[in-house]
Amino acid sequence: MKTYDWIIIGAGITGAALAYELTKIGFSVLLLEQYQTPQNATRYSYGGISFWSATTAITKQLSTEGLTRHRILSEELNADTQFRELDLLMTIPVDINPETMAKSYQDVVILPHLISIQEACELEPFLNPEAISGALTVKHGHVHPEKITQAYIQAMVNLGGEIQFGEFRELVTTSTKKCTGVKTNTNTFQSDNVVICAGGITRKLLKSMGIAAKIYFSHAEIIEIPSTDIQLHSLVSPANLQRFQQEAESTQIDELWDNPNHEIVSPILDAGVVQFLDGSLRIAQISRVLTNPQAEINSTASEQWLRESITNILPSLGNLPGTWHHCLVAFTQDKLPLIGAISEFSGLHIFSGFSSPFLFVPPLAVRFANFVSGQKDEIIKQMSPDR
Repeated sequence: MKTYDWIIIGAGITGAALAYELTKIGFSVLLLEQYQTPQNATRYSYGGISFWSATTAITKQLSTEGLTRHRILSEELNADTQFRELDLLMTIPVDINPETMAKSYQDVVILPHLISIQEACELEPFLNPEAISGALTVKHGHVHPEKITQAYIQAMVNLGGEIQFGEFRELVTTSTKKCTGVKTNTNTFQSDNVVICAGGITRKLLKSMGIAAKIYFSHAEIIEIPSTDIQLHSLVSPANLQRFQQEAESTQIDELWDNPNHEIVSPILDAGVVQFLDGSLRIAQISRVLTNPQAEINSTASEQWLRESITNILPSLGNLPGTWHHCLVAFTQDKLPLIGAISEFSGLHIFSGFSSPFLFVPPLAVRFANFVSGQKDEIIKQMSPDR
């Protein structure tokens, strides 16, 4: 039986990028994915690249590296990732003072511009002027989530890497606590190293091994709308994003996550929309912090909540025919991913928990591949799961 240098669990943007970068520098790589038609967070994401929003030395450096990487990826991968820079319009609710909201962004590397209601409506004519007190705007990167992921996978295969589809069952380990492979519903694969890029199910997977990792997940809900004649001029998002605050609150007491079927904090809705180059739309998002990854959600009530919220901001979009979707989104306590070896089992690694995956995954996949091939990297060390 063939023994791979690396087996990667999960073929979203994290696993796909890492598989490519490891293959590119000469490792034998197997990428494992459960679904041939993706059902992960990558599939239902916006594809946003918020290079302007960095606030720390690490995130500023990685934002620069990420933007540089995206500008050459289509050529390197020989496939169009649909990378572009467009106007991000962050709406400010009528009950929030625009100047106060603008000050909350004073630490980011590229300051958004505060604009009036009239200027916001000129930038995005479909806006409801009565729903906002103003807006912030800044250039924002964007890719098509599925196209960049498939581009990474195909480039990996072209270099000699492999991809297999099957349901993950368990990690193969020895009595000396070394991870030596992966079992799926169809096969057993051997490897020197296994890296978990499983997004929202990472916590459950590690817990089944007796490993307590500080990685968490939320249930994210969106509406996907097929190509429409409506042509938005910008990517619209609320200036007062609630998701990051919700994530911070939900990780204050780690023990709560061991309580099955528990809702740790109240659900939130950040009403925004992105339009892809083919004219399709994604309206998002509701975030629920439920400790059961298989928790049932009332899709009818959720869709109504989403539609009412987006109708308030962009009335023309509220009743467009579309489909509600749900996925799990991984996150950590400090917004930085968990990257590196898991101390409980030799040969077992993690590359997960990205709050801004399309910004940070491309540069960190490069850094991780170089790191495990012997290069020193202080940033990778600071993202250790043991931090």
